[in-house]
Amino acid sequence: MFLENTVNQKEQFGWIEVISGSMFSGKTEELIRRLKRAKFARQKVEIFKPTIDNRFDEEKVISHDSNEIRSTPVPAAANIPILADDCDVVGIDEAQFFDDEIVQVCNDLANRGIRVIVAGLDMDYKGNPFGPMPALMATAEYVTKVHAVCTRTGNLAHYSYRKSKSDSLVLLGETEEYEPLSRAAYYKVMLREKVVKIEVKDPEEVPSPKQE
Repeated sequence: MFLENTVNQKEQFGWIEVISGSMFSGKTEELIRRLKRAKFARQKVEIFKPTIDNRFDEEKVISHDSNEIRSTPVPAAANIPILADDCDVVGIDEAQFFDDEIVQVCNDLANRGIRVIVAGLDMDYKGNPFGPMPALMATAEYVTKVHAVCTRTGNLAHYSYRKSKSDSLVLLGETEEYEPLSRAAYYKVMLREKVVKIEVKDPEEVPSPKQE
């Protein structure tokens, strides 16, 4: 369970919160919830997202449940500290698409006394750690891993299976391109794909052994 840091109000340092999980797990929904609570408390909040993420809107961060909050698109992590001056809380969505400098940026903001809330995919479609997310999770004070529901088994899902044939690491998409799968379902579908790729020769094309 996530608990906001309210122990020592005189401490000058901030902290980092990371919300991670698969596609359709509610990462952005949780990010928006925390940011709106901070705004309600009259804290100065700034939200950033990578320019590449324009699926729903050029500027707004919008969840799959259509909750939204205004944000500032930036092309690189280095732009964030300049725009986050004099903030109490900084939110960052789709952090996996940022360059590795995002880790230092988040830590510098926290050291300035800012609460930093980051949301992003922890694994890519191949099941590998995604971009700067592992380092962000390692340096964060709070890590919340949220889960989707597997479309094939109904169990908790934490893999983002790509249904399209693109090999590009970055492919923006929704339910047409991705579906959340549990470990068992993901293992089975990846095994099935490997079997399909195995080349099977026609027996008639295989030369018969020479007769002595």
